[in-house]
Amino acid sequence: MSENILPNNDPDNLSENLNQDVEDSGLYEFKRFKADPGQSPIRVDKFVMDRVQNISRNRVQNAIRDGVILVDDNKVKPNHKVSPGEEVVMYLADEPYDMEVRPENIPLDIRYEDEHFLIVHKPAGLVCHPGVGNYTGTLVNALVYYFQNSYLPIKEGHEHYQPGLVHRIDKDTSGLLVIAKSDLAMMSLSRQFHKHTVKRTYQAIVWGQPDEASGTVEIHVGRDLRDPLKVTTYPDSDYGKHAITHWRLLEGMYYVSLVECNLETGRTHQIRVHMKHLGHPLFSDERYGGSQIVKGTVFSKYKNFVHEAFKVLPRQALHAKTLGFKHPATGEDVFFDSDLPADMQGCLDLWRDYLTNRKAAMM
Repeated sequence: MSENILPNNDPDNLSENLNQDVEDSGLYEFKRFKADPGQSPIRVDKFVMDRVQNISRNRVQNAIRDGVILVDDNKVKPNHKVSPGEEVVMYLADEPYDMEVRPENIPLDIRYEDEHFLIVHKPAGLVCHPGVGNYTGTLVNALVYYFQNSYLPIKEGHEHYQPGLVHRIDKDTSGLLVIAKSDLAMMSLSRQFHKHTVKRTYQAIVWGQPDEASGTVEIHVGRDLRDPLKVTTYPDSDYGKHAITHWRLLEGMYYVSLVECNLETGRTHQIRVHMKHLGHPLFSDERYGGSQIVKGTVFSKYKNFVHEAFKVLPRQALHAKTLGFKHPATGEDVFFDSDLPADMQGCLDLWRDYLTNRKAAMM
């Protein structure tokens, strides 16, 4: 091994920011470069700067040291020389072009509020905070407007364009989020999330029907090396991060099922990849194979029905239903619940009707 190549036993540990939801944050840039066969060896920092516009040497060098610029999947030092045929991959957190988060009059569905925090119900399609490709129209823009530029705390290690955010959910996942209004709340809630003591229940519509009534998935999840916008499971290695999902069957309809998932850990796309690992990807989840027919024969009548169901629910069938934690000021247990949104409920009703009609036709 070259003296400039560093051990990389956990290449998924790129940075704490990259363990957040890539899709939701928007603050993620992936680039892949292959060194030409006839190229002379060149320092990796210069190699990157020659190929990426408007990037400083200091930023590139810091990214190399942080392990978010890899050469042939290995961490390297800034003075490593890229040789012909080597591949340089860059997983780089980007910055919004506008450093000011502007208030926007976007309606907030507030379920609870006191002096320390509020609980909001985020609809599917709403990005949590500004980032590349989503500079406006986010939950944070709505929060800044709602609080009229009054103080909102920022989680340690996070950026100024994430005021009040303690945690996040995917853009196309609906459900409950807690927003910190005070430093005490941010500190307490962040600690509770870090210690995995926050009780979070999700409901999901998945393809097929599990054989068991309940179960636990305890399998590492990490970035898919073939597609950096995906996460995958690593059941036979320590690559990625330890992840635990407890699930139980709420309603089985053979073709699809409604399941409840309780997170013991909170990894990127955890439920989506764990359920796919079980052979039950989330319904209408394009990224993880749920937007194709997974269960049932592909006859034209059935295929047309499924496509109608996709139209009713054109996003992954996942809803953050409950949140429970200790109140930051009083220490009392608090718990919040929410109903399934109309698109998921409508999809379930379609499948119930389909199953009823199918049974009737067979009698």
